[in-house]
Amino acid sequence: MLPRSLTAVILPFLMTGGLVLAAVTPDDPNAQVKSLTLGEAEATALRNQPSLTQARGLLEAAEGRVEESRAGYLPQVTLNGTYERTTGNFAPRPGLLPSSTGGTGGTTGTGGSTGSSGAAPASVSWNPQFNYYILGATATQLIYDFGQTSGRWRSSAASRDAAFDNTRTAEVQTLLNVRRAYFLVRAQHDLVAVADEAVRNQEKHVEQTRAFVKTGIQPDINLATVLTALANAKVQLVTAQNNFEVAEAQLAQAMGVPVDGRYAISNEELPPVAGEDGPSGPLADRALKTRPEMVNLADQRRAQELTVGAVRGAYGPSLGAIANVSDMGTSIDNLVPNWYVGLALSWNILQGGLTRGQVREAKGTLQNLAGQEDAERLQIEVDVEQGRLGVQAAKSTIGAAEEAAVNAREQLTLAEKRYEHGLGSAVELGDAQVAYTTAEAQRVQAQFNLAAARAQLLAALGER
Repeated sequence: MLPRSLTAVILPFLMTGGLVLAAVTPDDPNAQVKSLTLGEAEATALRNQPSLTQARGLLEAAEGRVEESRAGYLPQVTLNGTYERTTGNFAPRPGLLPSSTGGTGGTTGTGGSTGSSGAAPASVSWNPQFNYYILGATATQLIYDFGQTSGRWRSSAASRDAAFDNTRTAEVQTLLNVRRAYFLVRAQHDLVAVADEAVRNQEKHVEQTRAFVKTGIQPDINLATVLTALANAKVQLVTAQNNFEVAEAQLAQAMGVPVDGRYAISNEELPPVAGEDGPSGPLADRALKTRPEMVNLADQRRAQELTVGAVRGAYGPSLGAIANVSDMGTSIDNLVPNWYVGLALSWNILQGGLTRGQVREAKGTLQNLAGQEDAERLQIEVDVEQGRLGVQAAKSTIGAAEEAAVNAREQLTLAEKRYEHGLGSAVELGDAQVAYTTAEAQRVQAQFNLAAARAQLLAALGER
C-alpha cells in the first residue's frame, strides 16, 4: 500500500522535534541509475506484472472450457482393439445345450425348454486353445438434446468474455498502481531535497550561533537550541532518504521487475482527464459503460442465463446417431467384418429431483449476479465522485500550498536577517525553519495528490 500523506512522513518530527531514527540502506555508489519515463513504467508493468500474468492464464483456461463444451456437438470417433489368449470351453446355462458336435464352439437353443442342465462337454482343458482378436471403430454424433450442449457451449463463450473483462480490470489496476508508485518516487525525491535543504540551513544557523556565542552576542542556550534543530533535520533527511528508496522498491514491484537499481524519474504529469472539472453525472454514465467490472458482470449474467436454459434441457431426451464397424476372429489374417448404423435415444424420466435442484441452483446464482451488478453500479458512482472531488481538491490545494511556500520562504529569510542582527531569537528562527520545511512538504504533497487523484479518476472511469 502507498502512503496517503507524504507530509505525514516528516511533519510529526518537525512539529514535535522528536528524535526517531529510521533504518536506511546506505546508497550504493555502483548502483545503476536508469532513466525512466511514465510511459516506459506503464509498458513495463503491462508486460511483467504477475497479476496480469494470472489474469491472462485464467483467460486461456476459459478459452479451453469453450473448446471443451463445444466438443459435445462435434462427431466423436473411438478406435478400439482387443487381443485375447483364451480357452473355448463351453459353460452350460439353464435352457441351453452344447452343440451337437460336442466341440468348443456354439450352442443349440432348446426353445421353450425349462431344463436347467445339458450334456457336459466331452473334455475341459485349461490350456489356451486359440487367439481371439477384436478390432473396431465407433462413431457418434449428437443430433438434439433440448439445448443442453448448445447452452453450455454459449455459456462457456460468455464466461470467456467475462475472463477477458477480468484481464482488462487487471490492466486498469496495474496502471493505477504503477502511476501512483511512479509519482510517489518523484514526491519522495522532492522530500529528500526539502530535508537536505533544511540540514544545510540548520548547519548555517549553527555556524552563525557559534560565532555569536563566542563573541557574547547570544547566550549558550541558543547554541543548544540550533544544535537540536540540526540533529532533528538530519534525522528527517535520513528518514526521507529511506522512504525514497522504499518508494523505488515499490515502483519496481508495481512494474513487476526485480529491485536491482535506481531510477531517474522525469517531471512529466498526467494530462487533465476530460470532464474532471464538470459534474459527476456524465462521468458516472461514462464509467458505467466502460468499467470492465460492469462488463464482466453483464457477461457473467449472460453466461448464467444460458446455463439455466441448458440445465432445463435435461428434462427432455437426447437423440444421437451411432455407427460401428468391427473385425473379429481367431486369426489376424482371417477376421470377420460387421457393421451397423442407428439412432440412440436417451431420456432420464426419473432423476430424483436432480434437474429441478440444478435449475434452482442456476437461478439462485443468476439472482446473486443481478445483486452484484446493482452493488457495482453504486460503487462505480462513488469511485467516480471520489476521483472527481480528489482532482478538484488537489487543484485548489496546489495554489494555496505554493503561496504558503513562498510566504514561508519570506518568513525564514526575515527571521534569518533578524537573527543575524541580534533582533530575533533561536526559537523564532527555528519556528521559521519548521514553517518553511512544512510548507515545502505540503507543496510536494499537493502535487502528488493531483497526480494520484487523476490516476484514480482514470481507474474509476475504466480508462487507460
